Amino acid sequence: MKFHIILFFVVFSLFLLFYPGDSQPLHTFAYNRRLFTTQAPPVPISLDPIPVATGSALPVITAESAYLTDRKTLSPIYSLNEKVRMFPASTTKLITALVAFDLYKPDEVVEIHKTIADGQVMGLVVGEKITFENLLYGLLVYSGNDAAFALANEKGYDQFIQKMNEKAQALHMNNSHFVNPHGLHNPEQYTTAYDLTLAARAVLDNPYLAKIGSTKEITISDVDFKYFHRLANVNQLLGVIPGIGGLKTGYTEEAGQNLVTLYKRHDGNEIIIVVLHSLDRFTDTANLVYWNEGNIGYVSPKL
Repeated sequence: MKFHIILFFVVFSLFLLFYPGDSQPLHTFAYNRRLFTTQAPPVPISLDPIPVATGSALPVITAESAYLTDRKTLSPIYSLNEKVRMFPASTTKLITALVAFDLYKPDEVVEIHKTIADGQVMGLVVGEKITFENLLYGLLVYSGNDAAFALANEKGYDQFIQKMNEKAQALHMNNSHFVNPHGLHNPEQYTTAYDLTLAARAVLDNPYLAKIGSTKEITISDVDFKYFHRLANVNQLLGVIPGIGGLKTGYTEEAGQNLVTLYKRHDGNEIIIVVLHSLDRFTDTANLVYWNEGNIGYVSPKL
């Protein structure tokens, strides 16, 4: 008991001895926290501008489904049945190109062992040896079904189709399913305008594929310079409307006219336009371009 009393007395005495009271040191430590804290300079935050309506007019189009978005932010600008399943036709080749890019090297040579002659073809010949890059031109510029088949067949057709669906899922294309690489009609192959926007953005984010997709015309050959293929882009808007930079056409009787387009506005902002099951895909897309320029502006969000 005595020990506790003595300990208490010692501690209390030390407290009184060293208690600073209303001293200058106490003021220095208690009221000047800036001396002991470091404040980092404020970091400026820059937000991407977003599209906003500046007019009330609606675009006039024949497409049953359409979706217009800002490329950078994916902000929706105009939508019409954008999540309704449609037949993709040759817009399928956007996914074909993405999967092929994962599997091939640009200078890799593909020997054509088997080909197809259905629909639009670039004219590949059995025995022809051609680089992967030139097959990509045939795929994205001329929309060659034989180019799509060759790319899939070389790596194992069924495995390639499986990777197409895996790629679609990785891009969150949740309403898409693929059973062939070219887009020839199959009732089990479908997509949506919304999903194709995601595929288009992935292609555009790949400079190599984006460059090929925006090519208006090119002549390519096999590695032995025996076979030459003159390829003109199916997209009639390339070189006609300034700012159009590709990207992929598609048509079958069941799918109607499809078109996925990159458009760079006068202010530098880029938009992705998708029209599906259109009666006139080029006129529809042109109308969406002009409507966008006249009725949509861009503003920077405020914090």
